[in-house]
Amino acid sequence: MTQIKEFFDKNTWTLTYVVWDESTRDAIVIDPVLDYDQAASKTSEESARIVIEFLSSKELSLHYILETHAHADHLSGSQIIKREFPNARILIGEKITQVQEVFKGVFGLPEEFKTDGSQFDRLLKDGEEFHAGSIKIKTLFTPGHTPACASYYIDGNVFVGDALFMPDYGTGRCDFPAGSAADLYHSIHDRLYELPENTKVYTGHDYLPNGRPLRFMATIAEEKTENIQLKERTSLEEFVRFRTERDRTLAAPKLLLPSVQVNIDAGHLPKPAKNGKRYLRIPIS
Repeated sequence: MTQIKEFFDKNTWTLTYVVWDESTRDAIVIDPVLDYDQAASKTSEESARIVIEFLSSKELSLHYILETHAHADHLSGSQIIKREFPNARILIGEKITQVQEVFKGVFGLPEEFKTDGSQFDRLLKDGEEFHAGSIKIKTLFTPGHTPACASYYIDGNVFVGDALFMPDYGTGRCDFPAGSAADLYHSIHDRLYELPENTKVYTGHDYLPNGRPLRFMATIAEEKTENIQLKERTSLEEFVRFRTERDRTLAAPKLLLPSVQVNIDAGHLPKPAKNGKRYLRIPIS
């Protein structure tokens, strides 16, 4: 029987999930977090350690660490978890190569930085089905927030990253490089909303709008009828107009610059310089 445990990082409003089979102990982790104090430029492993301790306490066999996309609001903790579970493989959708190409230029990364996705253990194709032991996973590309966003369908549950949020919050933004409101509309309206209505949607973030308690799961039926930005009856033109106007008003995520350059490198921090310190690149406009 499929079990799901959420872990909420209030500092970045991020949900990490552990999905496992109660009978076989096979498990996956989705979107882990590496804590980063921007003011002090200091990382810590607290969030990842909580997930690691949970996996160990349940004696779970971790097969995969799945990334829904190259996050712009938190650093990935995938390498921290992989260090503790070296047989686990880090997977992401194959269009991560497009994001790597774009941001290699944005950050002026060295020529040797590869844009073929080889930093990850495996790149997934749209519609690809694979198994983590007894757990069957189907990859659904859901671009728009970024061109490389993927959702993962597992036993009546779909983990959507930043494509879709709780009905009272709406959808992901589309103003990052190579983002597309039209693509996001088709990803949600023509793909996610075509899943069975009792499918449970697990989001990558919750921002506790209006001070309500944490929510991270709704059904496809609830999203189609109640999502404040994109209902089943919402037209493409309406959504693109709304999303474009809305995104113009949004500030950049506070961890955008450190996050993206780490996450396109599969969660690896930059290599130490000759003085032993690691340095992130911050472009100035």
